[in-house]
Amino acid sequence: MPGLLLFVAGAAVLNLSSFAKGPSLTLSSGSSPPVIGEEPALKQHISQEEIEAGRVTLEELLRHGRAVFAASFNTLDGAGRPELTGTGQPRKRRMIPDNFNRISSPDANSCLGCHNLPAIGGGGDNVANVFVMGQRNPFVNFDGDPVENGPNQTLKTVGNERNTVSIYGAGFIELLAREMTTDLHALRAAALSHAISTGREAAVELVTKGVHFGTLICYPDGSVDASRVEGVDADLIIRPFHQKGAVVSLREFSNNAMNHHHGMLSTERFGEDNDLDADGRVNELTVGDITALTLFQATLPAPIQVAPATQVEREAAARGRIIFDRIGCSECHIPEMPLASLEFVEPGPYNPPNNLRPEDVNTTYRVDLSPYIANVKRDEEGNFLIPVFTDLKRHDMGEFLDTEVIVQGGIPTQFWLTRKLWGFASEPPFLHHGRATLISEAILAHGGEALQQRNAFANLEQAQQAELLEFLLTLQIDGGEQ
Repeated sequence: MPGLLLFVAGAAVLNLSSFAKGPSLTLSSGSSPPVIGEEPALKQHISQEEIEAGRVTLEELLRHGRAVFAASFNTLDGAGRPELTGTGQPRKRRMIPDNFNRISSPDANSCLGCHNLPAIGGGGDNVANVFVMGQRNPFVNFDGDPVENGPNQTLKTVGNERNTVSIYGAGFIELLAREMTTDLHALRAAALSHAISTGREAAVELVTKGVHFGTLICYPDGSVDASRVEGVDADLIIRPFHQKGAVVSLREFSNNAMNHHHGMLSTERFGEDNDLDADGRVNELTVGDITALTLFQATLPAPIQVAPATQVEREAAARGRIIFDRIGCSECHIPEMPLASLEFVEPGPYNPPNNLRPEDVNTTYRVDLSPYIANVKRDEEGNFLIPVFTDLKRHDMGEFLDTEVIVQGGIPTQFWLTRKLWGFASEPPFLHHGRATLISEAILAHGGEALQQRNAFANLEQAQQAELLEFLLTLQIDGGEQ
């Protein structure tokens, strides 16, 4: 891998205006001479070996991760996939003006292009909607070319249109998912051990952090029956990212997104010194770059609750919080989930293949996330109570929200991961496709397992509905400088 180009220590955190001409980090003395003319948007790379050797500070990592997130990648960076689809299959060479395609990707220049409301790392407007799974297609233009697209391609069958959601607090979300996965695996291991030792089948209720994921049946021969498992895959790994709950970690999310949206191929996914997409660039993103990008996202601060401006509104919000519980919203949108540790370890323990894993490194990188959450409470056992308003479980949301055709990760199309409500009021529009411009519209779209709660909201008096909405509007992202 390329060696680390050192940063100047102690530099101030950059603000959004500093990215007007593309992000840049100050080089230390002895660095390469300045480039005359055009140059890559990402002017430096960072190596995983230097990170593991402890020669890079957390501040430097986060600055570099922010630079990767905000970089408007260009041809000199390796942006685009001239001869490769987003799933790694060869395709007919596509160059200007066919180098970008909003439907089948690449579809964006930077992470910041979609994640910008109310600040860098936030959500996105409907204009930034993406077509998940569209990247599997070579090139879509609805011209009926069977070689490129296959017959009868429609806007709905191309991919699943999704609105961009915020990454604020994502480090805490991944930590919760890791602990829940560990709990579920321990329950499975104990039940299997009991079945094998007794010679009898054993049933175990899969409950972690108060969330019930169904029942697993274990047999003396070591096999399991997962047909009664609910809201999680049969491997019992909680996947807290994507609105379907299809991605394990921020690292997997980053590797996927860099390839899908920008055509930037990371070395841990595509190998070193390989030009698989035939764009004339190799090692477009190093393992260290992805580590820095992952840690930048993991340390985006937790959303906060913002009290309304007037006493009348504050009292209404307090009553709305009670209504939220009374009509059953908190059964899935659990207000607080207990987290045993705030230490974020990278790489994470449940990363899938082609993503960096603990066994791939000499030492993991550890970050204390406590500075990135304000006024966190603790329970009697010492757990940190993270105000996420989710259960990290998939639910059948009914026919009205069953809008997609392409199945992602084997997850039925009517199933969705419970929306994390912390911060969501700062990132309209709402629902997975951004079609609801009001929170009330999103609530009334609920069905399936949430039909009872939807009807309870609809049957509230108008004043009570307004009080519930006033409470929900307090769940915001701090858009100030990080």
